[in-house]
Amino acid sequence: MNSLFLPASTCVPSVITLPGSKSISNRCLLLAALADNPSEILHFLDSDDTQYMLSALKTLGVQITSLPHDDSEPGMHLQVQGCRGRFPARQADLFLGNAGTAFRPLTAVLAIMGGEYFLHGSARMHERPIGDLVEVLQQAGASISYQQQSGYPPLQISEHGTEQRHHHLHIKGNVSSQFLTAILMALPLTGEEYHIDVIGELISKPYIAITLNLLAKFGVEVKNEDFRHFHLPANQHYHAPEKIYVEGDASSASYFLAAGLLSGTPIRVNGIDAHSIQGDIAFVDELAKIGALVEWGEQYIEISRPANQEIQPFDIDANHIPDAAMTLAIISLACKQTCRIRNIASWRVKETDRIAAMATELRKLGAQVTETESSISITAPAQLNNQVHIHTYDDHRMAMCFSLVSLLNTAVYIDDPQCVNKTFPDYFKVFARMCTPV
Repeated sequence: MNSLFLPASTCVPSVITLPGSKSISNRCLLLAALADNPSEILHFLDSDDTQYMLSALKTLGVQITSLPHDDSEPGMHLQVQGCRGRFPARQADLFLGNAGTAFRPLTAVLAIMGGEYFLHGSARMHERPIGDLVEVLQQAGASISYQQQSGYPPLQISEHGTEQRHHHLHIKGNVSSQFLTAILMALPLTGEEYHIDVIGELISKPYIAITLNLLAKFGVEVKNEDFRHFHLPANQHYHAPEKIYVEGDASSASYFLAAGLLSGTPIRVNGIDAHSIQGDIAFVDELAKIGALVEWGEQYIEISRPANQEIQPFDIDANHIPDAAMTLAIISLACKQTCRIRNIASWRVKETDRIAAMATELRKLGAQVTETESSISITAPAQLNNQVHIHTYDDHRMAMCFSLVSLLNTAVYIDDPQCVNKTFPDYFKVFARMCTPV
């Protein structure tokens, strides 16, 4: 395993152009593929996760073409020929790595559409639960079977579903919002009316808000009653906008915005602003509460910190910003009191068990850490341990989060840094341009 050495550094005033949002890129690509017309997707994220979706859709017979664009602009421009709600390939073997934003929605769409499909992924994907999604799809009449462990991928989808097809569905909300996203994206293909009730508390509601926003842009309206009941009227289908622009990734923005807070140096990120449809934009509000100076502009956010302003400790319910909340765990190392991040049970079923992984690596740095099933409490040491090797667990967010340790007067090694290819292949190049060793 290779490692990247990051010396103790400070930031120089910088402007960062964000890559496109992974959540928006993969949702838009799938919806465009299902639409009844051609469309263009601009600023599409080019990363491992989106390449898995691209490859799968091409295998399923969707015509997708890369369009030329200014090389100074990040991402890709794509032209997608919609397939009118039915993929040409009626059978396929689809490998989807560890891309949850590809695996879950494709499972639902293919199950509702019908056909012979085998879906599998990396070893970690086969450890991530999918039983709640399979159960609700079976309620809707789909035929899906587990090929190894019950409740987990890989999955076999069959052409002939069950005779019993319910139109009032129930889905658990406490494991992954991607399950509800998947079913909401798939059911319009039937043209029929559905009611969906969420059992228990729905985690990560802002990601469902992204899904509903994009469904509306593609011509499908879903009535949302307090994220507990959803009503899909009959006779709807997907019609794509002529051009779809993918906004910058708010989760990726969190590292650079945090750098502005930690260093006190103005850091501006382009490609996102107060009008973002991504829930992780609320991370900016949390930074403001603990000492950040925030400037909102048209397609940008800038963060710094007054010289006399210390970073304040925090105790936060982070259910609304689960990915960006990981960045707060590193910010806690700059605080003089214990910090707590709560309501993050979803961390347990991400690319790795993020609560356990975060606790392990923070302890290497000398922090005192207490973890529960759904929270983590962190007390920073008087002096961080220097030149620690951070294990990243093949998790892009672990690698990007812990890069910020280098801004705390502490050199650090990031093991397996290429894991950032999942969402932000150029992350460490961009990070290096923002930093200067001290």
